[in-house]
Amino acid sequence: MGGQGPIVVKIGSSTLVDAAGAPDRAFIGSLCSQVARLMDEGHEVVVVSSGAAAAGMERLGLKARPKDLPTLQACCAAGQAALTEIYAEVLSQSGHAAGQVLMTRRDVVDRECYLNTRNTFERLLELGVVPIVNENDTVSVAELSFSDNDMLGAIVSALVGASLYVILSDVEGLYTANPSTHPEANLIPRVEELTPEILAGATGAGSAFGTGGMASKLRAARAMLAAGIPMTICEGRKADVLVDVVHGKKVGTRFEAFAGHAAHEGARKLWIGLAGVPQGTLTVDEGAVHALVDRGSSLLPAGVIATEGEYAAGDVVDIRAEDGMLVARGITRYSADEVMRIHGLKLDVIERFLPEREGAPLVHRDEMLVF
Repeated sequence: MGGQGPIVVKIGSSTLVDAAGAPDRAFIGSLCSQVARLMDEGHEVVVVSSGAAAAGMERLGLKARPKDLPTLQACCAAGQAALTEIYAEVLSQSGHAAGQVLMTRRDVVDRECYLNTRNTFERLLELGVVPIVNENDTVSVAELSFSDNDMLGAIVSALVGASLYVILSDVEGLYTANPSTHPEANLIPRVEELTPEILAGATGAGSAFGTGGMASKLRAARAMLAAGIPMTICEGRKADVLVDVVHGKKVGTRFEAFAGHAAHEGARKLWIGLAGVPQGTLTVDEGAVHALVDRGSSLLPAGVIATEGEYAAGDVVDIRAEDGMLVARGITRYSADEVMRIHGLKLDVIERFLPEREGAPLVHRDEMLVF
């Protein structure tokens, strides 16, 4: 997909729609003009766009967002067609083609589907097409949902090997406090690691049209820091803001690990950590956190102090510190029942009553993404 890697840009519903809640065609025109300019400079661009429900409400003449799932999914079906039409029409005016890519988590949870999806993106970009990506709300159900398009954009960024992930938002970036309630709050221009203090300050959705908020953006930032992909949150309606970010101007908040610390994890680890659906949680002690984060060790049963959920060997699990902080995500080699029996024990003790597990860590470092 090119030596530099594509640019992935995500637009939230609150940025995409106008005051009446309909897709803002003037904004979409400005965005597509920036995309075309970047492509003319030699960049490949992927657009992750929310707004299907809003477009569907406009097309179907609905005054309020549907409450029941079948009507909402029908609304999204009509709206996705309308939204893609708008992007395709505007991009065609500058000589560029658009292609619709609708995804559910099933498309990335299954390893073969993940690779097929990656191949599709690769070919679209080779052909000079701008993929317009959204969650397939028409068929998606809760257990196969991405929960928000911030994380969908992060997964797509890892999938295509992006050089940059940009979230165009209705806020300028990450602040020291919520600027709507704390006018003295300051913009944080750069974040190199997500501390508990930063995560604790995140809030939920800020508008009637959005499903995410700063919390979802920080989840995406955690993923991008682990992947070694720079990410910027910025105010999407500023003139030429996307071009400015790509050209290196100081805009919004940039999330990027300090020099020499970027993980640049392999594709399989990224797939496990970003695409896998956790079936349970392992809570580990301070020593285990240090071993995972600072030494790159595997997770041993001795470091586990609690387990939650019903999972089997081979399932993806979250690994959290005692304060609830997400430390890593990986594939467990033990079932939930086995972990209940052996957590806190050393391997030589475990071998006495689980000889088939001789020397096996609970989660091997090669099958774990550390955040």
